[in-house]
Amino acid sequence: MNEVSTKRARCATCLRAQSACICQWITHVVPRAALLVLQHPLEVSNAKNSARLLHLSVVGSALAVGEVFDPAELDALLHADGRVPVLLYPDTPEDANLPASPPFEEMDAGKLRLVVLDATWRKSRKMLYLNPALQQLPRLALRDVAPSNYRIRKAHAPHQLSSLEAAALALAQLEGRGASFQPLLDAFEGFVEQQAAFVPHLNSD
Repeated sequence: MNEVSTKRARCATCLRAQSACICQWITHVVPRAALLVLQHPLEVSNAKNSARLLHLSVVGSALAVGEVFDPAELDALLHADGRVPVLLYPDTPEDANLPASPPFEEMDAGKLRLVVLDATWRKSRKMLYLNPALQQLPRLALRDVAPSNYRIRKAHAPHQLSSLEAAALALAQLEGRGASFQPLLDAFEGFVEQQAAFVPHLNSD
């Protein structure tokens, strides 16, 4: 294999260049709730994106890429295995252009599917607008959110989390009883350090 081919070689698991492979940070966790990640196409090739690591780490999770999903395919993803889907989305003032979401009724985590929109805030709202099935889901808002460790990507507020951080906290919130997905968050810190190494100014004081 010549030098050019080596540079272009990609890891078959994380789909990144071999020189930037993140497989060392894959940390398998087995939540009682299922996980579905709906990823906006613009996030797929973003090196700073954490959704692929999240998907590879959460056993049994599903990841689908798109902005507008086929209604039948989306319905199948949301309700696979008879689980009840709940959308991870913050509490926001009522939007006149969207129907009110049904209330979230707490239940055994083993009956639930957490749905995460992996996109910028603006794009996630567009995904919600363009997919009526998502509008009909009860929403889960995170409680007591600590500042994010996502320093490799610009955020408008300290509490704006990466998809991985948000999903880890949401899964713990659904499971309750002191549940924690700290190993997944620890792996995320390693991922952030690796990505920061490619951006010198992030490592300067």
